[in-house]
This record gives sequence, structure tokens and C-alpha cells, in this order.
Amino acid sequence: MALCPLPRRCPSPHHRRSPTAAQGPAGVRVPTCAPRLEFRPLQTGLSSPHDADMVKIGRRALTLGLGTMGLSSFLSQGCATATTASRLPPSAPLPSGRDFLLKNASLLTMDPVLGDIPGGSVLVRQGQILAVGRNLVAPDVPVIDAQGMIGLPGLVDTHWHMWNTLLRSFAGTRKADGYFPTVAAFGKNMVPSDLYQGTRLAAAEALACGITTVHNYCHNVRSLDHATADLQALREAGIRARWSFGWPQGLTTDQGLDLESLGRLHADWASHSNGGLLSLGMAWPGIQRMGGRTPERIYKEELRFARERKLPLSVHASSQRGATGQIGEFAREGLLGPDLQVIHALFATEEEIQAMASAGTAVSVSPRSEMRIGYGFPKFLPFLRQGVKLGLSIDTTVLTGNANLFDVMKTARDIENARAENEFEWTGRQLLELGTLGGARSLGLDGWIGSLTPGKRADLLLINPRRVNMGVAPDPVNLVIEATEPGNVDTVIVEGRILKRGGALTALSPERIITEASAALDELRARTQLR
Repeated sequence: MALCPLPRRCPSPHHRRSPTAAQGPAGVRVPTCAPRLEFRPLQTGLSSPHDADMVKIGRRALTLGLGTMGLSSFLSQGCATATTASRLPPSAPLPSGRDFLLKNASLLTMDPVLGDIPGGSVLVRQGQILAVGRNLVAPDVPVIDAQGMIGLPGLVDTHWHMWNTLLRSFAGTRKADGYFPTVAAFGKNMVPSDLYQGTRLAAAEALACGITTVHNYCHNVRSLDHATADLQALREAGIRARWSFGWPQGLTTDQGLDLESLGRLHADWASHSNGGLLSLGMAWPGIQRMGGRTPERIYKEELRFARERKLPLSVHASSQRGATGQIGEFAREGLLGPDLQVIHALFATEEEIQAMASAGTAVSVSPRSEMRIGYGFPKFLPFLRQGVKLGLSIDTTVLTGNANLFDVMKTARDIENARAENEFEWTGRQLLELGTLGGARSLGLDGWIGSLTPGKRADLLLINPRRVNMGVAPDPVNLVIEATEPGNVDTVIVEGRILKRGGALTALSPERIITEASAALDELRARTQLR
């Protein structure tokens, strides 16, 4: 059997492992109601190489041993049942079971060596992938029989203002109540619980849609309490995330980030990181704010602060035609680097793209929001051809309406094929890589997630193609890109924890989340006295 070294540690200095999951309030009744996933314990040990086509096991993984676990606690997590609004269940504790053997799936591993594995198996221990192959056998761990399912790595979003999901589809039809005026007006009146409600709603939708990692670019941090409320929502959801500390809505050209609050968060990050699932970054406002030039002392102090603490940076730049040249300014001032992610970059020139590639700067593109708001047609292949680390993103459901990253991938492909007038300009497999391993690479997490590779963390999906919108097709790659809807996402696993099963979330109550978010929006509208 071939051996594969473990990938490097997560580059974030804030990513610390914890032996236990964060616990939330109990109370959700969760019956085991997923007919397509059969759980059963195995009684035999690992088969010999003659009996199993095992593909790659990490060296360290072999030393961990398979061990045993409480099967009853693993099986107790299932699908949340519907309840009346008068008896809303609280969010359930995160499922504790993190050891299992997934079998019989059509695996799209996105690993360049492993490739696709029909009838494949994935062995997971303590949230880590130990082995990937065929006919794997392990003692005393539950088995997930994924017969008929398509298995793939969890999707990776690289830029999302999750807090304003509370304002979903709320951009109006006139300039006065368009996206920016709406978000600014309501954002200024948000209390900490509003950020919690918006981000919890977004995290629930992300998991329902198969997104296991998000970059939560929080650009409405009005106080430290707002920040901690936003983080609480991510912890309760159990999703993997980079959380980037941003500015409050209404920031003027001569105002900087609240570096004191960011410093306090950084110093106490272990209490916020959910055992390493969450990492900290800076949502840098850039060199222009509210349409004006920011004093150099302000934006350079922000960069110095972040880089001294090794915090990754993200910035909106060259989004609109009028912002052409911003990335060139970054390059001339020596601000580009491998710790910087540029968002949108619709009007990046060839020279600016080369500068970002040379500096190791990543780019995140959000085609659905960028076209919806009228920025123009985004580009993708020019970045990839120059070697820029590219990721896709949701951006904001105020504009896009939903968080379907499968649609984002398909939209990106359609744009480039149309621009080239070529049906084959961009393939489905290249798009699927961009939505998984490419997104992880863009966030600097490709040694940790993005492919089903032994040694990486167990973030993965099972898609059920036995639905009228997906049946029947022999090519699972194109099928996933072109036909998958969130309703086809049967199972979602983050860090080995099953957070969606049988098409239903296991640790979050959608009914409670929607009811409480609706009430919060009503109160916010009353305070804001707009629409």
C-alpha cells in the first residue's frame, strides 16, 4: 500500500485542536430518519491488501489506531423534526460522533493522485481522514452505507457578508434603496443579536447547501459585543470558517478599524475558535473609504497591525470600472503579499494580475452578485492562467437571494464559455476543483481541507442523484456542476461531525432560526423606520 505524508498544519496561528466539540443547549428530538444511509458496526479488522484496494494512508494516521467509540451517541443524532412555532426547539449540541467508515459512494476525491473512485470508501477517525480507497474495513466504527450517492469534499466559500443575510433580497428597485444604501441604513441600526441572527441563518443555509467552509467577511463590527455575537452563531453551527474583523457600516475616509477590539479578540482567540474550526483574519477597508482617499497613516497602521500578528487580510478592490488601478496602487506601495486576498477584481489589468501572481496574492470572485449589482462581467481564467489562487464566493444574499455555490460554479463556467464562444473553454471538473480545492487554496487551507486526502480533515458531502432533477446520467462530475440543487445534498460532514443527514440539519433547527430571524428583522425595521 502506498503511503502519503500528512499535509502541513493549518497556516493559521489561531487554529488549535480541541478534544471536544463546543456544547450548545440540548432539546431537539432527532430521530434516525435517513433511509438512504444505513449505519452498522463492523466486526472485522482491516482487510489485507489482497482483499481491499486501499489507496493511501497517512503515516501518522496509521499510528492512531482504530479504537472504539460510543455507537449509541453517534446514532442518536439524526434529522430534526418539524414542530409548531409555539414550541420551538433550541439548537442541538453538535453531534459528537467523529469516527466512521463511509462505503459504496461514487467518490470525486479532487485528489490529483486518487482521482475518482466508484464504489469508494473513506475511513475517518477523530475528524481526520485516515484512508481512502475501495472495500476498506475497520473494527468497531459505524458504517455509513452510501450506495447510490456521490461523495465529494465540502464546498468552500471564500467571501461572504453573512451578517446581512438578515436582509435577504432586500435591495430595492431604485438607487435610493439599492444594495449599498439599504445595507448602510439597516447596518447602522443593528444590535449584536441582529448579527447573530443573520449569521446563524447564513450558516444554516451554507450547511444545507453543502458549504462546509466559509470566509465570513464581517463588515459591520460596531462593537466587541457585535463581533462576539457573530462568532457565537458560527460556533453553534459547527461550520468551518475564517472570520474577518471589519469596519462598522458608515465608516468615513478618516476612520480606521477598531484595532483595540481586534487585539482583544486576537489575544483571547482560543475561547472563540471552536477547537480550531474558526480562524481570525482582517477585513481591510483598503486605501479608499466612502469614495475618498484614506490617510496613509491609517491604512498602513492597519496593515502593520495585521501582519505583526500574522492575520490574513482581505480587501475589496477594482470592483467597478471607476476603481480601475487600485490593485496597481497596492503593488506600487508594496502592499501585495501571500497573506492578502483581493475580492472582485473585475477590472484588474493584465499587469495587475501578473503582480498578484508574483506576490502570491489570492483572488475571490462572486459572479452572481457582481452581475446582479451591475459591476460588469467577472473573469476567472485570466487569473488561473497566470497562476493566481482563485476562489468563488456567495458575497451577499441581499443580492443573490440564496447561497447555492453549485449555481455559482455553473455561472462562472457559462460566463467564460460565452466570452470565448467555445462550449469547451472550461470543463466541469475544473469548476468542481475551483469550488473545493481551489477555494481552500485561495484561503491558504489546502493542506487542511479541499480534497478527500488521507491526513486532511473530514469535511465532505453526499449528494443523492436519485431525484428527478438529477436522474439519470453516467457522468457524476458534470451532473454535480450542472444539476445539483441544495435539496440533493443528503449528508454534510464537518470535522467528522454529521451536520446534515437525510436532507435535514442535525444540530440546528431551521424553524427556530427562521422564526427568530423574522422577529429580529421586524424589530430592526421598526428601529430604522425604512421600508
